[in-house]
Amino acid sequence: MGGRGPAPHAGSAVPSPLLPAPTASPCRVPEHPNQAPAFLLECDSSVLGALQKHLALHKIRRKVTVEQCPELCVWALLPPSPEEAGTAALLRGQESAAILTPDPRTACMGWRLLAQDEGPALVSGGRLGDLQDYHRHRYQQGVPEGVHDLPPGVALPLESNLAFMNGVSFTKGCYIGQELTARTYHMGVIRKRLFPIQILGPLPVGGIAPGSTVLTESGQAAGKYRAGQGDVGLALLQAEKIKGPLHIRTAESGRVALTVSVPDWWPTTTK
Repeated sequence: MGGRGPAPHAGSAVPSPLLPAPTASPCRVPEHPNQAPAFLLECDSSVLGALQKHLALHKIRRKVTVEQCPELCVWALLPPSPEEAGTAALLRGQESAAILTPDPRTACMGWRLLAQDEGPALVSGGRLGDLQDYHRHRYQQGVPEGVHDLPPGVALPLESNLAFMNGVSFTKGCYIGQELTARTYHMGVIRKRLFPIQILGPLPVGGIAPGSTVLTESGQAAGKYRAGQGDVGLALLQAEKIKGPLHIRTAESGRVALTVSVPDWWPTTTK
C-alpha cells in the first residue's frame, strides 16, 4: 500500500500498531526531484481492505492519496548469524530498483526488501529460503507479526512487547489507548507478556488451538497460547510463572509440556 504525506526518514522503516492491522510498518520512499514525499505501508494481507478504509477515514480533508501497490513484493532478509545482522547490500546498479532497510523491530530479524523483481537476485549473497523457516525464526525470537499473533482488539501494545520493537512512542500523541499505554509504561508493572515458547514431545493431532490455557504443574492458569508453527510459538503468560513447569491440556484429554524463553534482544531490565 502506498501513500503520500509525512513519514520516517528516507529509506528507514518503523513498526506501527495501527488498527485494524497491528503490524503495519511504514517505510519512507527515497525522494527524487519534482516528486512528492511518499511512503509505503506494509501490513497483513488479510486486513488490507480494512486498513485502507481506516486510513481513508482519518485523512479527513488532507491532500493524501492512499492506494494499493500490488506490483511490489516484500522480502525478509535473515542474517546467517547474529554477528552479520547489520550487513546487507543491494547489488551495484540495483539501488533504484528496490528499497532495502533494516527491520525496525530487532536486529535479529535482519532486513526488509521491497522490490518488483525477484528479491534474492538483488542482494549480494542472497538465496531463496522457505517462508516456513522465516516464521519459525521469528517465533523463536519472540517476534509477533500479523493478526493471528496480534489479534485486533485483544492484543495490548505493552503486553505484546511492541515498546521493545520501536512500535510505541511515549513522546508524541495522541492515539487511541494512549493514556492507558502511557500510564502502564510509567508505572513499570506489566504482569503479562508475549513470550516465545517451545512444545516438548509429540504435537497433538491438529496442533494446539489458539487461546488454549497454559497451566502450571499445580493446575493454575499461567496464560494462553496465542499462535505458532509446529513446536514453536507465542503465548501470553504471567511473567512470575514462566520459570516453573508448564503444560497445555489437549482436546484428546492429554497434555503437552512446554518451555518458555526470554529473547536475548529484550532489555536486560525485563529479564
